[in-house]
Amino acid sequence: MKKLLSISILFAILISFGFTFYPIDGYETTGIKRLYQLRKFQLDSVRYTRIPAGAYKKLEDIKLNLTNVKEDSVNKILVEDDDFAKRINRLFPGGGYSAAVLDMSDPENLKYAAYRENVGYQPGSVGKIAVLNAVFYQLAKLCPDSWEDRVMYLRDIKVTSRYWGTGDHHTIPIYDIEKDRLTKRQVVASDEFSLYEWLDHMVSVSNNGAASVMYREAMLMAAFEENYFELTEEQAETYFKETPRDSLTNLANTVVNEPLRELGITEDDWRLGGLFTRPAGRYVGRKGGSIGTPKGLMKYLVKLEQGKVIDEKSSLEIKRLLYLTDRRIRYAKSNRLDSAAVYFKSGSYYKCDREKNPNCQKYAGNVFNYMNSVIIVEHPNNTKYIVCLMTNVLNKNSAGAHMYLASKIDDLISKDNIDKKPPVVEVDYKDEEDTGDN
Repeated sequence: MKKLLSISILFAILISFGFTFYPIDGYETTGIKRLYQLRKFQLDSVRYTRIPAGAYKKLEDIKLNLTNVKEDSVNKILVEDDDFAKRINRLFPGGGYSAAVLDMSDPENLKYAAYRENVGYQPGSVGKIAVLNAVFYQLAKLCPDSWEDRVMYLRDIKVTSRYWGTGDHHTIPIYDIEKDRLTKRQVVASDEFSLYEWLDHMVSVSNNGAASVMYREAMLMAAFEENYFELTEEQAETYFKETPRDSLTNLANTVVNEPLRELGITEDDWRLGGLFTRPAGRYVGRKGGSIGTPKGLMKYLVKLEQGKVIDEKSSLEIKRLLYLTDRRIRYAKSNRLDSAAVYFKSGSYYKCDREKNPNCQKYAGNVFNYMNSVIIVEHPNNTKYIVCLMTNVLNKNSAGAHMYLASKIDDLISKDNIDKKPPVVEVDYKDEEDTGDN
């Protein structure tokens, strides 16, 4: 199932280009082929309009913002600033909206605002952050004394999809370096990628199959410990076939949720109930349901910026994986953010009752209609903030509302030259590539 990659002549050539890490300049360390194509565009001066200026930040420029904030209790950090909260709360139209906003432009003077921040929502693909966290948590247990070993295993261990990664409509980008050809298609059972590439597929294009594959790998790391590194595909599948279903379900639940509890994030703040694709349910059941609150997600991102998610290097690497170097959608699509670096995850989940409304549209459910955005924004002028926005507004595609609120919140926090910006107008959201999370 797994095999270590040999260092190829091509890899040596890439080093000669001066690649140091990623986002875009990170192929050398991560082996994520998608990044190589983007970096090649840069080196060849090829015009590429799919991503805005803020997506070209170099790895060396990505840093954690709150490492000097030593307070262990995140609840003592997330204390509302009355004036800031009053102004932020005026932006929300009422029921169906919940949010937490932290202005961290000045780490010595954090400003926090909350609007129905403890209301729970189905987090959709935002829950994939918990899987990302679980993988780094398990690797830290297996290689406690060597960050370099953890990176090596993420880059060099390859695993196949098998049934775990199938059944999702999201496509993944597959770049053939030798042929300089990019194709996009759904995951198939025979697909084989490194752990880094599966994580990238899970986060950058929100592929549900990739999330189930990496959920599986986190479980295997926990079950086999140091023997994981020599584990074969056959041994892994035998383990799932021979282990009682309830034991596997309990393990799955513990692997993703226990690391969140250690951060002070409660079960009611944020929990993940199971894997992301139906075929994966062959052996692993669901437990407890999935829920997320703006405050629970904000707690995680504050801990991340403090460098306290596992350890400082893991926190930084998780943040790098959340750095958006693909097209921007929903909240992140606001043109107010074009020059900003954004670290982003979106999630949606809806249900239509066709008897009530035969014309019920996708992402505009009339039974429930969850849309969630979590984002770290870093402007060149040092304006930096976190937003966790969760909504359940029936009969409306809320992507446009999220994009509108992104602009309004940015105008409120970014105090420079606001009067020179055009007014914010809510418009119909159109993005043919935004296939959502269902």
